[in-house]
Amino acid sequence: MNAKLEKYLEEEIMPRNDLNDSGHNRDHINYVRRRSRKFASSIEGINMDMVDTIAIYHDVGHGIDAKNHEKVSADILVSDENLKEFFTAEEIKTMAEAVEDHRASKTSEPRSIYGRIVSSADRNTSVEQVLKRTYSYRLKHMPDASIDEIIEESRKHAIDKFGKMGYATEKMYFPDDEYEAFLTGIQELSSNPEEFRRRYIEVNGIDLARVRKAKEPR
Repeated sequence: MNAKLEKYLEEEIMPRNDLNDSGHNRDHINYVRRRSRKFASSIEGINMDMVDTIAIYHDVGHGIDAKNHEKVSADILVSDENLKEFFTAEEIKTMAEAVEDHRASKTSEPRSIYGRIVSSADRNTSVEQVLKRTYSYRLKHMPDASIDEIIEESRKHAIDKFGKMGYATEKMYFPDDEYEAFLTGIQELSSNPEEFRRRYIEVNGIDLARVRKAKEPR
């Protein structure tokens, strides 16, 4: 990778991901970078600087607007004047489109191979991480919900996203044994409400008595 570009991305862009929740922070970005490189390495003529840049920008707008973060992130990338030192206008456009296309819930196909790479790389392969991310998200966006409601909504989300007909099971563009094993695990877990609840509480270190007491009216 271009050393000057890498320094810029690491020092100026990567820290912006620390503003995101725990499911979209620096650790997640590095996870997507690693997987993006793995998938990209099988493609002749791919621009690895573009691959890395897309991975680092793909969630940079999550802390600004989680529901529309792919569009916000793409806008941040395309408006970054510093990238013109390293890429052509067409390459910047392609990268912005890839960032905008990466989200698993989008119904349209990615517009380029770069979009297919980051979309595939963004797939979670850890059941534990899914349980943590769904809890973190719902604590923020469902502040008045009971812990039982949060757990059940998280289980339904896991089924909607990763179940047999889930929206994240189809748009996978590269062979990935990690992801296949993950899908089997999360499908089995989410189909068993009692076991899902047990694992959810365990993974997130939830103290039920403390949580319920905090929700009691004063």
